[in-house]
Amino acid sequence: MMKKIVLGISGGISFLIFLILLFAANYLGSSQLSQSAAERWSSEGDASQVSCFFPVDAGMTEDRIIEFQHTIDGALTDASVLQESTNPGARLWADAYSADGKVTISSDKTSLSADAIGIGGDFFLFHPLKLLYGSYFSGNDLMQDYCVIDEDAAWQLFGSNDVAGMMVSIGGVPHIVTGVVERPSGRLAEAAGLDSTLVYVSYKTLTELGESNGINHYEIVMPNPITGFAANYIREQLGADEKETEVVENTTRYSLVTRLKLLTQFGTRSMNGKAIIYPYWENIARGYEDILMVMTLFELLFLLYPVILGLVFFCIWWKHKGWTVKDVWYKLKDMVERRMEKLRENRKRKKNGEIDDSALLEELEDEKKPFQGIRRLRGKWKRK
Repeated sequence: MMKKIVLGISGGISFLIFLILLFAANYLGSSQLSQSAAERWSSEGDASQVSCFFPVDAGMTEDRIIEFQHTIDGALTDASVLQESTNPGARLWADAYSADGKVTISSDKTSLSADAIGIGGDFFLFHPLKLLYGSYFSGNDLMQDYCVIDEDAAWQLFGSNDVAGMMVSIGGVPHIVTGVVERPSGRLAEAAGLDSTLVYVSYKTLTELGESNGINHYEIVMPNPITGFAANYIREQLGADEKETEVVENTTRYSLVTRLKLLTQFGTRSMNGKAIIYPYWENIARGYEDILMVMTLFELLFLLYPVILGLVFFCIWWKHKGWTVKDVWYKLKDMVERRMEKLRENRKRKKNGEIDDSALLEELEDEKKPFQGIRRLRGKWKRK
């Protein structure tokens, strides 16, 4: 008896650990803001976020991006997705593209060479970095002389974080610092490439005044009327050559189903034959995928123990239950026969005038219930 109690407690603890790991994994996945633009875009869960990564020498250009943008509304119309909002500024989709590179940025005090990301479109919609001062800018702005710098760059250039609105020079051209952001820190962030000063400039600034590796990241959030619609459309239009590009469905990348699929790819997932250099946010996202994959493995192990324990207890109980299905059948059959005998007796009493019609109807209704149950049981028995 004591052994059963100990096993039962251990099974309960194992199941509790499984639940804790399950909720922790879901929380960790949902906390990655760069992967949850679809949730921020539409609270109804009908949008999808998709990322496309290109090799450095892929030759992706702004003109190619603009050409693709002109096809999106038509594709959504063909899929019967129409704008229902009366707000004239409402949009069905938003996108952003970016390129890695370097710039030399100067203030009145000093200058420094920094890693840079040249952005186009709504980059900060997808990557809402923590603002310390000021605001973001958009790659769609008419004026392209804006920049956002991290706190390390702010200290080096001005000796302060509160520098929103200050002027810096990039390639000899004045730029306005619209905001100062906190650079993500930690082991994963540093391993992902965030181990040095980083500034965000317009794509035009990076290509004309800095060193650019070309557009190698494209992101979009758009309606997803059926599962896989958005990802498949991006794959067909921008990622047709699977050897050269990689398309990622960000919206479901941390779901339980996706994590289980990753377990089946263990060992081969790290192999990459594509000439793609992932940006820091994708490196971080892939790092969290690995962490969540390990957590999912432990979830399965901690769930397997109580399940096996429950099956063992059930088998033991079934073996020593002291009755069979036939016993139940005979007991029900005997009960029905007694009910039928009582029914015949009631009808005889009615014929002799001993009970009235209403009392007989009530008793008949009561008699129907066991008959209905036994008929269902008999039907199941015959099918077996």
